[in-house]
Amino acid sequence: MMNVTDIDTSHSGGPPRELSSVVVPLLKGVLYQEENPGLWGSLLNLQASVRDYVAVLGLELILDEAEGYAFLRSRQGGEEDETTAIPRLVTRRQLSFPVSLLLALLRKKLAEFDAGGGDTRLILSRDEVVELIRIFHPAGSNEVKLIDQVDATLNKIAELGFIRRLRGQNQMIEVRRIIKAFVDAQWLAHFDERLAEYRQQLAGVGAGDENG
Repeated sequence: MMNVTDIDTSHSGGPPRELSSVVVPLLKGVLYQEENPGLWGSLLNLQASVRDYVAVLGLELILDEAEGYAFLRSRQGGEEDETTAIPRLVTRRQLSFPVSLLLALLRKKLAEFDAGGGDTRLILSRDEVVELIRIFHPAGSNEVKLIDQVDATLNKIAELGFIRRLRGQNQMIEVRRIIKAFVDAQWLAHFDERLAEYRQQLAGVGAGDENG
């Protein structure tokens, strides 16, 4: 008896098996060269086919060969009405204020790190991250509460794929270079202005806490 899995679907009108083996992981999340060199090699070989295939789904392939990562995002197009719009496969996520602030700070740290021309991996301890955030909080802020907030924010950023915790060293993180694709150089050029906005927002939050 023939099983369904025995049927060769490579000529059944769907994408070739090798193409599917690349597209499916991309639909699930970011693909890193260092984590899966074989799959990364397949992606480079099939890059044009992958771009054409995901375009039908309303997606575009973002691939940075130098940094070693690739992901899919919804195509940036013109205004579409409800009858012509393609359903969104990649969900946009609204980031909370603490998450967006820490992402910006980590991106700036990565830019400074790259300018130093040293190692390619930016490794930070939780204490170093706490110090990045501390300047945005009033002097004398509750230390335990601050550390808990940083831990919660780091957990969220790890879920989003922008950092990863080092194995066996839970208090150490690596800032993943894909953060450069989401916080670009143009955004970073206005970083000081954005930090001033963050400080104003935090000041308002602090005042609200004191009045509450």
